[in-house]
Amino acid sequence: MTNSVSTVGGADSTGGATEVVAAPRKKQRRGFAAMDASKQKEIASKGGKASHAHGTGHEWNAASAREAGRKGGLASNGGRGKTPVAT
Repeated sequence: MTNSVSTVGGADSTGGATEVVAAPRKKQRRGFAAMDASKQKEIASKGGKASHAHGTGHEWNAASAREAGRKGGLASNGGRGKTPVAT
């Protein structure tokens, strides 16, 4: 793998040094992010099934969904023109 190097400026009349700037490298996706979407979904599904089989999976009911929505509304300062709630 080679890095591109370019110079900025140059030697000026006062004898200043040339600044070397490395070109930015493109980030490569690694691990889970590099997999195709169907493979990611398959692995994530196995994790969800395992947690529910173990008894630690989360199941939504009306009360927990309502509580999560309330917290989200408070975090957004009330939303829809409401005045923020002082905490």
